[in-house]
Amino acid sequence: MNQHEFEQLQLKNKIFQRILDEIDVGVHVVDDEGTTIIYNKKMVEIEGMNYEDVLDKNLLDVFSFNQNEDSTLLQALQMGRNIKNAKQTYFNNKGQEITTINNTFPIIEDRVQIGAMEIARDVTKLEKLIRENMNKRGDTRYTFDSIIGSSDEIREVIEASKRATRTSSSVLIIGETGTGKELFAQSIHNGSSRSSKPFISQNCAALPDSLIEGLLFGTKKGAFTGSIERPGLFEQADGGTLLLDEINSLNPSLQAKLLRVLQEKTVRRVGDTKDRTVDVRIIATINEDPIDAISEGRLRKDLYYRLSVVSLFIPPLRERTKDIRDLVQFFIEKYNQLFGMNVAEVDEDVMSKFEQYDWPGNVRELEHIIEGAMNLIDLEEAISYIHLPLHFRNKPQFKEEQNETGTMDDLLIQKNKPIKPLEQYIQEAETYYLKKVLKHHDNNITQAAKSLGMSRQNLQYRLRKYGVKKDK
Repeated sequence: MNQHEFEQLQLKNKIFQRILDEIDVGVHVVDDEGTTIIYNKKMVEIEGMNYEDVLDKNLLDVFSFNQNEDSTLLQALQMGRNIKNAKQTYFNNKGQEITTINNTFPIIEDRVQIGAMEIARDVTKLEKLIRENMNKRGDTRYTFDSIIGSSDEIREVIEASKRATRTSSSVLIIGETGTGKELFAQSIHNGSSRSSKPFISQNCAALPDSLIEGLLFGTKKGAFTGSIERPGLFEQADGGTLLLDEINSLNPSLQAKLLRVLQEKTVRRVGDTKDRTVDVRIIATINEDPIDAISEGRLRKDLYYRLSVVSLFIPPLRERTKDIRDLVQFFIEKYNQLFGMNVAEVDEDVMSKFEQYDWPGNVRELEHIIEGAMNLIDLEEAISYIHLPLHFRNKPQFKEEQNETGTMDDLLIQKNKPIKPLEQYIQEAETYYLKKVLKHHDNNITQAAKSLGMSRQNLQYRLRKYGVKKDK
């Protein structure tokens, strides 16, 4: 080989390597002994490794495979046959799980097999998302007894929901984020004749459009690169209930396909020509006014009419403040069990703040506030203002004055709030101040009484009168 031919060969090698590194699929080539000789940039990204970790090393010295699953590269090498659209899950040298869809071929030169080549597409994240969604099936622990509240607003919705258990009509549950829409959906399923059949929940906003279509309707093997024969959620929920959360996040074309399934009671897998009959009750949720969603193009009008045979409006917490005390007590008991604590209640001044707050995050926000407070509490039996999470205390309507003499001034007169009777205000102010002084003296009654200019017996009497308990 002369100098010119050598330079031409080097140039071709550089071009070849550049092409390998620019294409958006992984390329992995081994010789006849299973040693890696070509490994491109995309494969480095897919497998989370460096070139030197793989090049010139035997495949089985680098990667590990499940007990009953061989490397597709080694299968092509050993059996001398093409393997198309094969899904493979394996582990890199750090123990990280990788899932790819592979097309693998033996490399034959002069009728002699000299190696094997694999073209791989990464589906690790998609496979994980599918598994996570599949694992959510069957979790129907809520019934109507799980719904906390005695206000007229919530009881009315509960009664309407119970009536909906008698039929298989579609239900549209409308409510702000955190109001408990899935709790109602599960309660309807568990109260219906379908309770022994599957209940499957899918958040339509959690997955990209390219994945949600196959997940809902199923896929036919070979419909697209890497697709396998897989039933969709409609088929899996056959005989039971399918909850579609945040239905307004589906794109219009998927909403049209969903409407067809509801009308025809059949589903066609992606890439298939066969329709399959399904018997599924649909419960959908939406976190905004459906009329606004329709006018702004987020919800098809025909789908809305098909879904809203039964419409349930879950009231926000600010419209059912009567239920706050029951909810607070429920969450305290819940986290007492989880944390091994013995908290009994929240202080009345805290409850007053809870009842004044508008709760944009609704019941879910209230639960998070209680959980956060119980993470800050020590041995006290009641949640007080200082235990509330900082972001809640820093809200303008609750921020306290730092000057001790003015700590209750913001509770006296508030815009659009009725003025409290003088006796009630004085009692609340005295209770608040006694707590602060007691805390300042580390619960030492004698020192607290001295600083207040009263006898020890007098202070104890007032503490009992107002139900103020010492921090333990």
